[in-house]
Amino acid sequence: MKELLNKWYKNHALVYKVLLFLVTTLFIVYLFPKTGKFRYSFEKGKPWQSENLYAPFNFAIKKSKSEIEKEQFEIENNALVYFHVDADVKNKVQSDYLKRFNETFKDTLDLSTANSNFYKRGKALIDELYKNGILDVDYNYPDNQSVVLEASNTVEKQLEYGDLVEISDLRTYCENYFSTRISSSNRTKMISLFFDIIKPNISLNESFTQKALEEELSQISQTRGSIDKDQLIISKGQVVEDEEYSILNSLKSEYESQVWNTANYNWVLVAYTLLVALALLMLLLFLRKYRIEVFLNNTKVTFIFFNIVLMIVLTTLIINYNSQYVYVVPLCILPLVLKAFFDARLGLFAHVLTVLLLGFIVPNSYEYMFLQIIAGIVTILTVSELYKRANLFISVGQITLIYIIAYFAFFVIQEGQITSLKWETFGLFILCGLATLFVQPLIYIYEKIFGLVSDVSLLELSDTNTKLLKELSNKAPGTFHHSLNVANLAEASANEIGANAMLVRVGALYHDIGKMKNPTYFTENQSTGINPHNELSNRESAKVIIDHVLNGIEIAKKYNLPDRVIDFIRTHHGTSLVYYFYMKDKAENENIEIEDYSYPGPKPFSKETAILMMCDSVEAASKSLKEPTTTKINAFVENIIDKQMESGQFLNADITFKEIQSIKKVLKHKLANIYHLRIEYPE
Repeated sequence: MKELLNKWYKNHALVYKVLLFLVTTLFIVYLFPKTGKFRYSFEKGKPWQSENLYAPFNFAIKKSKSEIEKEQFEIENNALVYFHVDADVKNKVQSDYLKRFNETFKDTLDLSTANSNFYKRGKALIDELYKNGILDVDYNYPDNQSVVLEASNTVEKQLEYGDLVEISDLRTYCENYFSTRISSSNRTKMISLFFDIIKPNISLNESFTQKALEEELSQISQTRGSIDKDQLIISKGQVVEDEEYSILNSLKSEYESQVWNTANYNWVLVAYTLLVALALLMLLLFLRKYRIEVFLNNTKVTFIFFNIVLMIVLTTLIINYNSQYVYVVPLCILPLVLKAFFDARLGLFAHVLTVLLLGFIVPNSYEYMFLQIIAGIVTILTVSELYKRANLFISVGQITLIYIIAYFAFFVIQEGQITSLKWETFGLFILCGLATLFVQPLIYIYEKIFGLVSDVSLLELSDTNTKLLKELSNKAPGTFHHSLNVANLAEASANEIGANAMLVRVGALYHDIGKMKNPTYFTENQSTGINPHNELSNRESAKVIIDHVLNGIEIAKKYNLPDRVIDFIRTHHGTSLVYYFYMKDKAENENIEIEDYSYPGPKPFSKETAILMMCDSVEAASKSLKEPTTTKINAFVENIIDKQMESGQFLNADITFKEIQSIKKVLKHKLANIYHLRIEYPE
């Protein structure tokens, strides 16, 4: 059990990577469509690029969404509206009419008889009003809308909505009816009487109407006609018109839903898993072979996988919503972010793998992959010094232009003309460019979450007004001045060989902060002429000098400096000797331990840390030059750096002899400028 736990502890980083690999693979497969992918790509109005296509099986031609919507619209417009008739209302109104008529006209004996013509006219109006019926409210249907009157679930008659009397039209209806039949004095009484007794008898049967409509809509057929097996669907070069487009879509839908979902669903999942796993495995192998420091850092590997998954999730969501907006997803954020935190090669490699994975789910996958890969290459080539806002805006403009040019070229190749060009797609590219600008706040968020450092943070750290650098200039002004000189030399050297100039400058500014603890033990801070080393033994003096590295790491962690900056503090002396005190002690005592005078290391493991070691040693030692000349400076630089090479200080750094020679050249030139040397003319 103990051995098992020990093995687990020793290999926990590898186990974590395996789990991350498996979880990421399964999650991406989960996002992918759970069907086989139809092997043909086609677009309406464009030529069929593949061979002649014959039906692989019998299938029905599905109606398009617009066809179904048109049928639904016609049914909804022509659907019957059902109204309920209350038969008791008319009888009650007639009874009320007789009673109210006698009360109203009791003083007019010649009119107050039930058999009088005046009475009969009113009764005839009641019959006319209730012939079809009176609505309880105005329903605002068109007059030609077909309606059905039903009572006790029995259909009485079918007529048009305009044949019914709306309650709002009752006054007008009565006035028109009595205008020529009775005198004006009696007319007012009669109209008032009718307003008191007339009640609506028709109301909308909403539930029955809705049920009838739904029943009609449910009977709409989703298909029209069928295609028999081996029937020719479309020939090579034939333009995909409406009919062919509908048949191809039907075949694609039938192919994906029947053939794959039922018969080979598990095989599809296995195939997707294998392909996604292969892509992610290539990424891990790339990191292990070419970016071992990233591979060994689980946080960085997690960060890379997270960004790939994020782009796939965003694209999947957009495609599920509407695939026409697929180009709105700012996929170029991925190489931008990875370049900001790592390097261009890793950013492009991860971007290409992500685009290959997205090729499974996007429509017109070849066009999409070509555009995105080209855009990714342009992103890597154009975006430099991301901390400069103007550079980002210019690069985003160039990326958007490349999208537009590439899309335009594809469209012309497929269509052969530009009259039907979809200009709104260009708007999507512009939106994509604007979304790409979100990379700046995204980088800041990532720095806080994953503890990484970008050039933007390095720019902030390079400000000499930061609290830590101010403290250094107050406590150890000589060291601060030395650090500034080293920063200038290192930045120039990094620019010469294409290294990260901003990173090496920041590393140079902070590499000696450990000297703040005992500033007077270092010659550059000894302004009084008193040397405290006179009170110490050689071994104690060497320990004080060596401890400035450990003290620097401690101070850097206290001030939350990024690990990439702390690496410069760790490595700027490598495993070299405190040569002065070593030789002094050796002259007095042959039996000394060389480890007591050696820095703990590690040796520089990157171009940037190697540059700092060279520049730090050369700048510090240059103070001892007396009457410097060009010849002396050249020999001086060569001697210091050659000794570092001989002691193997650069064996772990990814730096070539050619680059070291270029750095030597820069240092010689810079030192000559510092000492204001003139050309030595012959006498």
